Amino acid sequence: MENRILREFILKSLAEDLGDGDHSSLACIPAEKTGKAKLLIKEKGIIAGIRVAGALFPIIDEDLKYDVVLEDGAGVLPGDIAFYISGRQRSILKSERLVLNIMQRMSGIATSTHEYVKELKGLKTRILDTRKTTPGFRFLEKEAVRIGGGLNHRMGLYDMIMLKDNHIDYAGGIEKAIIKTREYLKETKLKLKIEIEARSLDDIRTILSVGGVDRIMLDNFSIKETLSAVKEISGRYETESSGGITLRTIRSYAECGVDFISVGALTHQIKSLDMSLKAI
Repeated sequence: MENRILREFILKSLAEDLGDGDHSSLACIPAEKTGKAKLLIKEKGIIAGIRVAGALFPIIDEDLKYDVVLEDGAGVLPGDIAFYISGRQRSILKSERLVLNIMQRMSGIATSTHEYVKELKGLKTRILDTRKTTPGFRFLEKEAVRIGGGLNHRMGLYDMIMLKDNHIDYAGGIEKAIIKTREYLKETKLKLKIEIEARSLDDIRTILSVGGVDRIMLDNFSIKETLSAVKEISGRYETESSGGITLRTIRSYAECGVDFISVGALTHQIKSLDMSLKAI
């Protein structure tokens, strides 16, 4: 399934970029002319997208030769070479911007995730991504999170139940939201985990009295409130901190004993890693 989705994504991205042809290359590059290029790293970070590039090149031109130097997840420094590509010059030029767009963004996400993961060294807490992703690019952004050492939260609305503030308010409160959800799962015979958002310690006490969930999200809790919440929950359910947690504060939240911390900035506020595809 993933390979099919990746292929469809590449074909759509190529169609968006090419239109009726790469006229810049068609105008001045002979069809039979061959050459070679290297992916040059220009910034320290974690490389991601090597696998995707390996799927992209044969779709553009099955005669392109792809020689991998670095694997996904490798630490990189300015001057490192990630791979070499050789074949028709027109095909290399056709692939240049798409492979860079994908790999720069994925590598930026992997690098950022790795920084967050390092902050939690020695603690049990794991880093999660969110659904704050680029439409159509989510599966690759979440792959980049995994490459950087994080975990994926739900992929979409279909693979986990997340009862957030609006769900709770529309349902008529925490108790009604949980009861209705459990009835729905029983009727549909779906086996989905239930996570529910708590906005206060009172919310947590209500959730604990109702039961029937798998994880409690502590939304925008202070560090002091998080300590109290973890103590009150006392291991009965998984715990997840979320909301405004930064690289500077994440360890303090993790030291409260939460199981997970979700960070929307991993995919939502990303600086792409600098690299270029250079002719050689």
